[in-house]
Amino acid sequence: MTENELKALVSLLDDDDKQIADHVQAKILSLGTGAIPFLEKEWESNLNPDVQTRIEELIHTLQFDLVKERLLQWYKSPEPDLLTGMWILATYQYPDIELDKLRQELEQIYYETWLEFRPDLYPLDQVKIINSVIFNKLKFGANTKNFHSPGNSMINVVLESRKGNPITLCVIYMLVAQKLKLPVHGVNLPNLFILTYKNDNQQFYINAFNRGLIFSKQDIENYIHELHLVPQQSFFEPCNTIEIVRRALRNLIMSFEKMGEHAKAEEVKLLLIEISDGGDLGV
Repeated sequence: MTENELKALVSLLDDDDKQIADHVQAKILSLGTGAIPFLEKEWESNLNPDVQTRIEELIHTLQFDLVKERLLQWYKSPEPDLLTGMWILATYQYPDIELDKLRQELEQIYYETWLEFRPDLYPLDQVKIINSVIFNKLKFGANTKNFHSPGNSMINVVLESRKGNPITLCVIYMLVAQKLKLPVHGVNLPNLFILTYKNDNQQFYINAFNRGLIFSKQDIENYIHELHLVPQQSFFEPCNTIEIVRRALRNLIMSFEKMGEHAKAEEVKLLLIEISDGGDLGV
């Protein structure tokens, strides 16, 4: 379709005949995300606020469909990559962010950590070095002032602001630790996402939301007891990449609901459905 043909379609978006306007919208949507640059250009040059609103809705629909498509492809891939999953989540709010840029930023954090890291140390001492770099030198930390901000679930925002929620801080920490060849994995606790260092000889836990605080299995048992919950194996053992992204999506849903952005919360629920196995939708 030529640019002139697209321009003609856009001019009909505010047609008095709703059937025509709906047909035009469907035709533009059928063109896919390739139409977005043209729609953005038209939005800038069009002086009709009704048409601008329709264009905004079309762009959002196209971008949302792309997020769903990417997420489903990621979910069905043989080995879903954690950073890719978190990038897809972030593109819901920031469609223009690039995965390569996130990789470069994480590579820099890894490099800063590698400079001080010593493979010959005991695991606890290795973790303390990572803590020192990430939380002291690079100033990552908990966003306690704006805990429910949706940005806390967006890895691009957290990499820039250095403030995040438990799961996003854990993801950054885990990606760095794993690149250093450490067996550090995520753990799905009720109300809190943490990390575990686990090999054949040793296991302990790390709270990235509390500056890398190190604690034991007994501490988790005490925490579960305080919540009046029955202990489950999943509270102590590593979870997989898909479970981490599901948890991040549930956090984002809760954030949007707390902010009163219910339409966005409903859309993110649709994303969660794309990668859920039945009873996995609770937030």
